[in-house]
Amino acid sequence: MAKITRDSLMTLEAYAKVRNQKRTEVMAHKKPRKIPLGDHITLYFEDEVTIRYQVQEMLHVERIFEEAEIAHELETYLPLVPDGSNWKATMMIEYPDPAERAAQLAKMVGIEDRVWVKINGSSPVYAIADEDLERENSEKTSAVHFLRFELTREMIQALQQPDTLSMGVDHPAYEATINPVNEQTRLSLINDLDTPE
Repeated sequence: MAKITRDSLMTLEAYAKVRNQKRTEVMAHKKPRKIPLGDHITLYFEDEVTIRYQVQEMLHVERIFEEAEIAHELETYLPLVPDGSNWKATMMIEYPDPAERAAQLAKMVGIEDRVWVKINGSSPVYAIADEDLERENSEKTSAVHFLRFELTREMIQALQQPDTLSMGVDHPAYEATINPVNEQTRLSLINDLDTPE
């Protein structure tokens, strides 16, 4: 698996020349990795490609070229890259109306711990959420969460077969299931995993 290092990043000048092309490529790459769970929750599965793009964009937009600041960006974003035995996703809870959003987030405390994946009908693997910092309190949850799904070797092996992956959320205030997840998504997510021999 490719690793994002300081030396593998493009300079601001080099990135500016290919930025539009990179954006087009990354948007196409992200498409099967964007999973809507019902009408108001979306999972964006991250990988080396999406996080490299995020870092390059931050450096470009903020005009960051100091080594310490580049190191800080890498420190911030590298934990979102899966490491072969897991998937990592950004979860967005989206309600266009601010009042409705506030009301729903108040009902959804703990929802980030109720997002799951299932492989081949196994027991659900629930997300490990927000390892970087606490994103909710007793009154409301955050609209953004970072999730990690840890998979066993057997699950990774089973994923090689079609129609084996489903996802969902089972919280008293919000439920949704996709069974199965489409093939394009399954094939894209398999690339995040070290395939057992």
